Amino acid sequence: MRILYGVQGTGNGHLSRARVMAKALVEHNIHVDFLFSGRKPEHFFDMECFGDYRVQAGMTFATHSGRVNVSQTVKQNFSLSLLKDIQALDLSYYDLVLNDFEPVSAWAARRQSVPSIGISHQAALTHPVPKLGSTWFNELLLNYFAPVDVALGCHWHHFGFPILPPFVEVDASPIEHTHQILVYLPFEDADVIAEFFKPFRDYQFLVYHAKQPTEPIAEHIQWYGFNRDGFKQHLATCGGVIGNAGFELASEALTLGKKLLVKPLIGQFEQLSNVAALQLLGAGDSMMSLDTNVVKRWLKAASPNPIAYPQVGNALVKWICSGQWQHTETLCHDLWNQVKLPDTWR
Repeated sequence: MRILYGVQGTGNGHLSRARVMAKALVEHNIHVDFLFSGRKPEHFFDMECFGDYRVQAGMTFATHSGRVNVSQTVKQNFSLSLLKDIQALDLSYYDLVLNDFEPVSAWAARRQSVPSIGISHQAALTHPVPKLGSTWFNELLLNYFAPVDVALGCHWHHFGFPILPPFVEVDASPIEHTHQILVYLPFEDADVIAEFFKPFRDYQFLVYHAKQPTEPIAEHIQWYGFNRDGFKQHLATCGGVIGNAGFELASEALTLGKKLLVKPLIGQFEQLSNVAALQLLGAGDSMMSLDTNVVKRWLKAASPNPIAYPQVGNALVKWICSGQWQHTETLCHDLWNQVKLPDTWR
């Protein structure tokens, strides 16, 4: 079987899920080529597992100061180059297109009648799961941004629908530094973050951000450019996570039993819906802006028990190889039967 795997590159969650799948596909000796879009080629990192991958412009959100910039998003996405990329992508070599909310490969597959399977968190939002900020435009986006023949969503809970558990691959640690807090707020200004955490001197904040603050930072704040191995190590040993409301980091925190405080990207429907799900499950706290009082309360909270999600990648690859792609219920049911969810989630 020859597969093209299209991956949305705007969020690290899509890449993390693709890494899990890449490992599982290699273990089953399946030939797969990767195509990424939504991020400039020089902004990808730790991509060795994807081999000789391709990058297209695709589509992405433009942000400013923790919010989606709608006008800039429209301006930079709607161009003839996207249509040209879709038309130029030749899929005659492939038997199947796997897709993680990536528009170029999805529309090319539809145009050339190549079977396609979507694997994304966004696909879970097509079910009546907890959502916030839903509009007709968001529903249109979910259904037509990257259309596929079979859509498999993943979420922290199945909510009674054929949804997969999260794709999580993390290394637990016997050591936990309860006063070390991992901070990942990529849409916030670096100087704003450094100033915000300055008063909390009883804790150590490990901040991962693409940019450096322009002013000297306090001694209890450690600043890192993004490094996947360092990030995973700090995630395993920290006492809690303050991040945006992206799906993958929250999934990793839940798996490791880390208390979680999220600040969603305002105007981003998926992140707002993640907040709604976390609140319904009682799985994390949230703040709509950088709120000192919320952080004070959260820092004193206890950590939850870890959730042992199963190895979704291997089960999914076996299901793909079976060719029974319309039968998703059994796959999802078997995977959730391996999970012991908190009693409060039932």
